Amino acid sequence: MASDGGIPVKILLVEDNPGDARLAQEALKDAKMANDFFWVDDGVKALEFLQHQGEYADSPRPDVVLLDLNLPRMDGREVLAAIKADDGLKSIPVVVLTISDAEEDILKSYDLHANCYITKPLALDRFMDVVKQIEEFWLTIVKLPPKE
Repeated sequence: MASDGGIPVKILLVEDNPGDARLAQEALKDAKMANDFFWVDDGVKALEFLQHQGEYADSPRPDVVLLDLNLPRMDGREVLAAIKADDGLKSIPVVVLTISDAEEDILKSYDLHANCYITKPLALDRFMDVVKQIEEFWLTIVKLPPKE
């Protein structure tokens, strides 16, 4: 998809932990394909970004969203529900990337139509590997829907 014509893939990370966001950005920077990385640190900002509101009026449509569940102001479950209920956004793949391995969080995320659920590893090098694997799978193997 985006790697074919040299067009960078757009990745939106919704993560309140600046350390995890920085690690994800570093992992993606080392990636095999060009990507544009965007980061917001709470659920309200995520929806503003996706709906082009306020300071995000000119934000691009991401090709994939990496979503933490435990967010301030609006948690990831609410963000996921809002994305999947919006006809203009629901085709964007949402990868839940969170510290929780609770069965209820996993079930709820899939009930809300998450495209996949990944528990963040605690080890730094393993976390970087997971982010690279997400990028490899979702942005080079999977055929994403056309951009609107």
